[in-house]
Amino acid sequence: MSKSEVVPETTGRISYKELKAIVKLGLVQGNLIPAFAGGWLAIVMTNRSFLSSIPELIVMMIGSTLVMGGACAINNYYDQDIDQLMPSKQNRPTVNDRISDRNLIMLSMGMMIFGELLLFMINVPAGVIGLAGIVGYVSFYSIWSKRHTTWNTVVGSFPGAVPPLIGWVAIDGQLSVMALALFAVVFAWQPIHFYALAIKRSDEYRIANIPMLPSVKGFNRTRIGMFLWLIVLLPLPFVMQELGTTFVVLATLLNLGWIGLGLTSFKTSTDESKWATKMFVYSLNYLVVFFALVVVISLIKWI
Repeated sequence: MSKSEVVPETTGRISYKELKAIVKLGLVQGNLIPAFAGGWLAIVMTNRSFLSSIPELIVMMIGSTLVMGGACAINNYYDQDIDQLMPSKQNRPTVNDRISDRNLIMLSMGMMIFGELLLFMINVPAGVIGLAGIVGYVSFYSIWSKRHTTWNTVVGSFPGAVPPLIGWVAIDGQLSVMALALFAVVFAWQPIHFYALAIKRSDEYRIANIPMLPSVKGFNRTRIGMFLWLIVLLPLPFVMQELGTTFVVLATLLNLGWIGLGLTSFKTSTDESKWATKMFVYSLNYLVVFFALVVVISLIKWI
């Protein structure tokens, strides 16, 4: 029996809350933090006028929001079959038929096309990197790797880490070592963040036959993978020494704190789910604090 035979395809206009779920607004907002940081840092480090750069910064933020939101909407469209099997996804409008497939695709394509137009209006590199993010997320992650390999989270980390690159090139027009360092931070952060969430939902992914690392390899193997990415994060602040010793020290302490929390999983009395929750919450705070440090310390140096 098809989905449309079970219930009507739509039941009215979607609410703002449902729209946020379709475009995964929480995820988009999280990615806007490194996007802004990339743009801001480019302004400071290339000695550009902040006031004259405001238009590019605003257009970059709007374009990035539309591109990421549109890509997430396509992901929701493609994942409808597996989302129906996962209890945590049951309130998605794409699962409970609050939006038709046609309207969902139109919304997604409209957002991505308009977002790309805005990025290309700034400059070609910003548009190209945005397009690479779309292709990487939709094709290589959503359609291919998510359903076929335990490396899916790592594959998805590539397009997920492009926001700071878009932010930087929107201002500078070309990439730099600092921009690549920001990319590397977001790239290494993502497996830890999503593995923590996947540990909590491993049973759901197993039911949906999605080869997430915890569901296939178990907790111990996933924990090792998380530690490897924590180690990758550790030297990255030293690549960003242009921001000064204070930044390097504070960012390193932030990394060591995360490693210390990770080590608590080796206690014999550790509750895997509670540990994963703590790691997930730390990951959310890590992203905000790290890029806040980038912005604040570069601002102090600029002043």
